[in-house]
Amino acid sequence: MTDVLIDLTDGVLQIRLNRPARKNALSQQMYRDMNAALQRAAEDSSIKVVLLQGADDCFSAGNDLKDFLAAGVLDAEHPTVQFLYLLAQCPKPLIAAVSGLAIGIGTTALLHCDLVYAADSARFQLPFTQLGVCPEAASSLLLPRLVGYQRAAQYLLLGESFDAAQGYTMGLVNQVVTNAELDALAWQKAQQLAALPADAVQTSKALLKAGSQDVTATIAAELVQFQRLLDGDDCQQRIAGFFKR
Repeated sequence: MTDVLIDLTDGVLQIRLNRPARKNALSQQMYRDMNAALQRAAEDSSIKVVLLQGADDCFSAGNDLKDFLAAGVLDAEHPTVQFLYLLAQCPKPLIAAVSGLAIGIGTTALLHCDLVYAADSARFQLPFTQLGVCPEAASSLLLPRLVGYQRAAQYLLLGESFDAAQGYTMGLVNQVVTNAELDALAWQKAQQLAALPADAVQTSKALLKAGSQDVTATIAAELVQFQRLLDGDDCQQRIAGFFKR
């Protein structure tokens, strides 16, 4: 059974994480599958919208640390790095439907989505410093823009978690519903977007994103520091402690 389910229906490309036994922790193969889907979405005119989904109890627990560490240096060939840029530069509207845990990149990826819908079970956390590393996916730029510096520092420096209601209040989440309602709402919004003139929607997205042209530069700068910290003693000790739990 594949860990990423891809389906194209009525102009909506659904990317559903499907690794429940590991709480949708992202492996390098999962990144490769998502990268292929995002590349397809960028190039295929029949795809109007991309919908990212997880399981009822977990959107994503973040990176599969063992797999991530085994993948080598964070360069242009690294599937995780490729995913960050493909997500940030996706020309089609991105919708996320989030329930349960959204940890690390499970939260930072949402900063690149155009619409985010969450179940009341959603729990978000950015525990980078707790692992001895730093923010990624341009979250050091995008989160302060969205929620203000002090609140961003609360989540990026202290690594404190927040729930769906807090995500809605700060503007990360568009709407909060029950778990049972989430998929239907996300699909409804995806169909609504897909029914609109594609050129108008994609041009509007490009204009909305025009003020964030420094996102790719921020991703690159973060990756340099992330790799430096990843190789350091503090991070190695924290990760070793994580695996001993």
